[in-house]
Amino acid sequence: MWVRVLGSAAGGGFPQWNCGCPQCRAVRTGARPCVARSQSSIAVSADRKQWFLFNASPDIQSQIEAFPDLHPDEGRVVRLQAVLLTDAELDHTLGLLLMREGRGLEVHATESVHETLTTGTGVLRTLEAYCPVKWQPVVPGVEVPLDDGSHGLSYRAFDVPTDKSMRFPGAATHGRVVGYRLTDAGSGRSLVYLPCVQRLTPEVLEELADCSGLLIDGTCWRDDEMPRLGLAGKTSREMGHVPIAGAGGSLELLASLPIDRKVYIHINNTNPVLLEDSPERRILDRHGIEVAADGLELEI
Repeated sequence: MWVRVLGSAAGGGFPQWNCGCPQCRAVRTGARPCVARSQSSIAVSADRKQWFLFNASPDIQSQIEAFPDLHPDEGRVVRLQAVLLTDAELDHTLGLLLMREGRGLEVHATESVHETLTTGTGVLRTLEAYCPVKWQPVVPGVEVPLDDGSHGLSYRAFDVPTDKSMRFPGAATHGRVVGYRLTDAGSGRSLVYLPCVQRLTPEVLEELADCSGLLIDGTCWRDDEMPRLGLAGKTSREMGHVPIAGAGGSLELLASLPIDRKVYIHINNTNPVLLEDSPERRILDRHGIEVAADGLELEI
């Protein structure tokens, strides 16, 4: 199984257009070692020919152009087979509208996410006015083949509990956020994609058991990161993201897990791990946990 990180930043990207935090200033001026990042999304393939997109960020056009494996063949034969969504957040779904020129789009999403994108944000309702959209309902706990079984690539979604405030009331609370466990039947190895998680509950940690690769929520270093900088009133957890550091943070829970590749993704512009010379980055290095950058590839 091949995995390409198309985008590694949280909503707004890095730098964020309206932010002058130390990290955004550093990447603009080159004052410290760091690289710009687009909004998070990955592509997965069993053969490097057919690809499956996980979340469609507003940066999807430039992300596809930066990855030749996703360039269309002659006659607009595209290599993207389907889009799988973890939630209905705009930074994970607005890219769907930029794919409206296609002959059709297959979208895997839970009933809750589908309802929000149809009657809430209207993203799918708008997209359907331009091209056919085939909705594949995602049911947590059910193993689903991704490539008709020809390459043995499958996924199993799992529910990610959240009490983050709903911007569009009315959608079902169950299935608002999911993670995906992708398995290559040939090798028996699995990857877990979990860009948004509020709490690493025992049930969520169980989903990580025996996986070979993990791409996990690295939005904020501290729970009070945004309020400390005067940029927002909500903590990381209140925004739906477990912080990396501190009691109950993801670092203390993930450090001892026997996973070959542990990678933080969906990194907010305020997170000091974006600075390659920061003390926080050195802490992750000591624990063998990577920080994703656009273009990172994993072979699982």
